Amino acid sequence: MSYTQTYLDKCEGLIKTVRSQESEIKTAAKWFSESILAGRMVHVFGSGHSRIMVEEMWPRYGSFPGFNPIVELSLTFHNLVVGANGQRQAMFLENTSGLAAQILRNFDLSNLDSALIISSSGCNIVPIEMAEIFRSKGIKTVGLISKLHSEASTSKKSDGKKLSDFSDLILDSGAPVGDAMVKIDGLETPVSPGSTIGSCMLINSMKAELAALLTQAGNPPKVLTAGSVVGSEKAAALFQAAYDEHGHRIAKMYQQNGIPSYVSDQNPLKGNQ
Repeated sequence: MSYTQTYLDKCEGLIKTVRSQESEIKTAAKWFSESILAGRMVHVFGSGHSRIMVEEMWPRYGSFPGFNPIVELSLTFHNLVVGANGQRQAMFLENTSGLAAQILRNFDLSNLDSALIISSSGCNIVPIEMAEIFRSKGIKTVGLISKLHSEASTSKKSDGKKLSDFSDLILDSGAPVGDAMVKIDGLETPVSPGSTIGSCMLINSMKAELAALLTQAGNPPKVLTAGSVVGSEKAAALFQAAYDEHGHRIAKMYQQNGIPSYVSDQNPLKGNQ
């Protein structure tokens, strides 16, 4: 059997794992629909390569507004590899306690919100503390991990807690310990990871269930759609409408954030001006 066939066979196993989680996928979609229908947002966070799943959720073709994609360049800017803004710094920062609180300090969080946090190991400090903060604010949080890899890994957090300890629901990408799925003859270490494949299937399964719930509720989502599908004029209108809706939603994340100022909604004199 070729190495290509070996990898594809492993991916078929990932499909089976995702398929077995249909109930959990539907639960996550229900939570997300409740936030979106309430005019709030689903906060989506991933550090390292987990940012891929954030961008897979929104914004891209076949996706729609309702999500707050939290992507920190200091944790995800990989293409330089070494030197300034290199990978070593990113790996260091994603295990810096307190950074999650500084990131979320930017947003006016509500228990009407929900959250999705992606971390293959579920053991790095920033995504764990992110989930811990969400839970403390009554925000339903979904953790997307690779269960086997997480169980075999040691948390970087001093108390040993993992992402799964602060998640209301766990989804499993199905990737193996170490993520890489193909062993090469004569090579000591395996290659070709699977967590991105499994996680993207989970993301898009949730997206489909969520789109159905929003449509059934009388608020069909504004889906970013190619001109080759709906025509260039309709596609442009959908893009503009979706981006505008995102702007309206994200504005609410800043309206009552932090210390009141004379222009903030908390100002008791604002209504008299």
